[in-house]
Amino acid sequence: MKNKMELINKSVAASLLIGLGNYALLKLGMPIGPIIFALGLLGVCYMGLNLFTGKCGFLFQDKIKIVDLLIILVVNLISGYLIGLVFSLTDSDIMTSAISKVKSWDISLSFFLKSVLCGIIMYIAVFMYKKNTSLGIIYGIPLFIFCGFQHCIANIITMGVARAFDYSIFICIIGNFIGSLFMWYISRDIDIKKKKTSK
Repeated sequence: MKNKMELINKSVAASLLIGLGNYALLKLGMPIGPIIFALGLLGVCYMGLNLFTGKCGFLFQDKIKIVDLLIILVVNLISGYLIGLVFSLTDSDIMTSAISKVKSWDISLSFFLKSVLCGIIMYIAVFMYKKNTSLGIIYGIPLFIFCGFQHCIANIITMGVARAFDYSIFICIIGNFIGSLFMWYISRDIDIKKKKTSK
């Protein structure tokens, strides 16, 4: 990756786009909110920005440095929370919705598995984008929201809007990371098999 300042700037920009999508979700709710939320990841991918959940599954494939991935994560978390705080000043309705969401989270196996499943969907969405189709994003993002799966950057933004903090964020980060890498591993095996059969 390029210099650290560019890395940071692109990470902040990614948090902002996901924040805008999350704002729509908190404001509009079901079923419109999840569909509009997809615009956030579409923007991240088209603009080449740095979103932890879109990068972690490609750690080995794209040869991303661990240090760079950690910087992306920390910047996404800090800037995401601050963006959420700013959003909380604009609309009391989204703050009420955010508070309700944060209260529903817990440190449990169910929450962890929902985070893993979100990581799987995020990998598929970005993988398909890299294969020149946005369908993975258009369908995948509403899918994980409708199913109640957990996205760590969206969650930290929601915490900012709620002006609260919940330790479930650490479970969510780990789950997203594991889910994305698991899907990468499966995809890698599929690619290898295809290459062997084509010879």
